[in-house]
Amino acid sequence: MLNIAYIGNGKSTNRYHLPFSSRLPEIVNIQTIYSRSGKSAWPSLAGVNYTNNLDEIYNDETINLVVITTPSASHYDLAKQTLEAGKNVLVEKPFAETRAQAQELFDLAKEKDLFIQCYQNRRYDSDFLTTQKVIESGVLGDLIDIEIHYDRYNPEFSENATYNLIDSYTYGLGSHSLDQAISYFGMPDDVHFDTRQILGEGKLNDYFDFDLNYGNLKVAVAGSLMRLAPRPSFAIYGKKGVFIKQTKDRQEEHLKLNYTPDEPGFGEDLPEHYGTLTYLDDNGVYHREAVVSEVGDYRQVYRDIYETIINGKEKVVKDEETLLVMQIMEDGQLDLH
Repeated sequence: MLNIAYIGNGKSTNRYHLPFSSRLPEIVNIQTIYSRSGKSAWPSLAGVNYTNNLDEIYNDETINLVVITTPSASHYDLAKQTLEAGKNVLVEKPFAETRAQAQELFDLAKEKDLFIQCYQNRRYDSDFLTTQKVIESGVLGDLIDIEIHYDRYNPEFSENATYNLIDSYTYGLGSHSLDQAISYFGMPDDVHFDTRQILGEGKLNDYFDFDLNYGNLKVAVAGSLMRLAPRPSFAIYGKKGVFIKQTKDRQEEHLKLNYTPDEPGFGEDLPEHYGTLTYLDDNGVYHREAVVSEVGDYRQVYRDIYETIINGKEKVVKDEETLLVMQIMEDGQLDLH
């Protein structure tokens, strides 16, 4: 059993973690939730110990996983403190501010024979899983270009926020898209960086575009806070076909509407959300068809961690993948300030 404590009791814990971890009673027991005030605007869970004393977590020998969901700037310090207290750790993205910090955390975990991993729930996004299904079908032929986009339209946020490396759009959402690319395609041969502050120097990093090159294949990972109409979530171009998935996974959308993961239809695409596959078959016949979407499930993150901590299986999110994501994000902003 995973006996879990959360450090942080805000939106991250209550929207992106508890709706999923709390619905795995066969492998998860949510034991303690910490916040500095001990209070929260979010509803309390029955049977959970709410505290403003971190020592209640660190001194509880039954807790075998601590999840850190506090603001980004605190991730490194809290993760290090939690490892030093002898606890396994799951850290919300971004994992740390720099690659050097990330390496230090992995080294400390190894030294103490503990688990530490970045929370990369979007490996279980519907659009990402559906894209993998199409690629693996082989109908696209040899892949040429892949585009992964994470676009939003929030000019007011860009206008009011000042530049900060760890709170940049690249670190906030680019970390997910980069992880998707690296988890599926592996380590690239080289990377081209293009990050910007669209509203000018001193403002938020609100645009990123990373080209990951794998031989003749280019995987472009891009995002912007200035896209009134978003680009496709995934666009896959092969020698024999194209797959376009316009819309993103709907789990977050449904959570905002107060649906829960155990309700019928949660996270499922409707036909209007399906991606479009266009290809030539082996006889040269043209096909254009909708692809029924896979169903995403963020609960799988906790199932994976259970298998690692309790049953000794290999971590799903590898240290070297997280280190590369950190390196790309950090290098991409060297000229921003």
